[in-house]
Amino acid sequence: CNLCGAIFTAGAPEGVNKQREYDVTVPSMIALLKYGCGFPFNRLAGLQGNLGIPLPASTQYGILSPVKNMFDPILAELIRQAACGELVHNDDTTNRILSMMGKRAQQQEPPEDGTTDPAQKKASERRGIFTTGIVSVFEGHRIVLFFTGKKHAGENLADLLARRAEGLKPPIQMCDALSRNRPGEFETILANCLAHARRRFVEVTNLFRNECRYVLESLEVIYKNDSIARQRELSPEERLEFHQTQSGPTMDKLHAWLTRQFEDRLVEPNSALGECITYLLKHWPKLTLFLRKAGAPLDNNICERALKKAIRHRKNSLFYRNQNGADTGDLFMSLIHTCELCGANPFDYINELQRHAQELASNPADWMPWNYRQTLDGAGASPEPTR
Repeated sequence: CNLCGAIFTAGAPEGVNKQREYDVTVPSMIALLKYGCGFPFNRLAGLQGNLGIPLPASTQYGILSPVKNMFDPILAELIRQAACGELVHNDDTTNRILSMMGKRAQQQEPPEDGTTDPAQKKASERRGIFTTGIVSVFEGHRIVLFFTGKKHAGENLADLLARRAEGLKPPIQMCDALSRNRPGEFETILANCLAHARRRFVEVTNLFRNECRYVLESLEVIYKNDSIARQRELSPEERLEFHQTQSGPTMDKLHAWLTRQFEDRLVEPNSALGECITYLLKHWPKLTLFLRKAGAPLDNNICERALKKAIRHRKNSLFYRNQNGADTGDLFMSLIHTCELCGANPFDYINELQRHAQELASNPADWMPWNYRQTLDGAGASPEPTR
């Protein structure tokens, strides 16, 4: 009232939760559109305006920020379980955080000289910014984690393996042949991506049609055998035996053919084809780990597909404003893509985590994407999944 200054507040409609300004489905939908589908905040604000329900970009982030803090226990549990995985894929892609670039970076305080971790000190001096994608297979569940900052994929993997439980055997690590993907002092059973090697020959097929055709047809046999193994649902040991029997002779013939190209001087080592052959021969033991180790994959495609979420966000939203925004994006991308790989509904999952924030804070292991429905059913408090 302009006369007396009294404030009159409208009562909330019937059925509205007075403890929350927004329903739990609001941050879930914003997270899915922004970090699952690549909708920038401004574009989503325009859509909301056209629908007659204004939702500015700053408001959208303000809605997601407290939810991100609420989900920190879930992320910590995912990291703990991923660190104990039997198989880990890792790779990275470039990204942008404005506060770490250009004049903004120069205005920030320099890192403390007392840093004892050489990797941390090296990363702080690095100018490049990356998003690392890690896909870990733990007890049959695939866990996806994203980390955005100045660390390379190998440094982020080292941080993850530092949390690995004592007494566990070294995991199989699948990545491309870049040295920055290796986790430093932590031991892994290294496998390299066969798809990367194959792609090199695809790129020069128009110049060396017959030679590349032989290599590509040989690798086609390997992938076909792996597809048969999946269709038959073979165990890792049965798959290993199947590849040794069906794929081993083909790979032996391919190795002999590759070696002969240089020994008989059929291919110039410095040519485009020679570089492709050199790459295969140099990394042959790691490219053929699937013939010696049960559970070793052929390629790193699952991690490459996971990184497309970060690439799509970079293409549409262009950048993160600061590290906190990058951490928020990493968390929601990790949850959403882990749900997709586990067959869970990410929208329903994020809704239920908000409804049971106290329970997940006390026991996050019961609220993973693959078991949260069993937890709800056991508690007898499971509403119908949101359609």
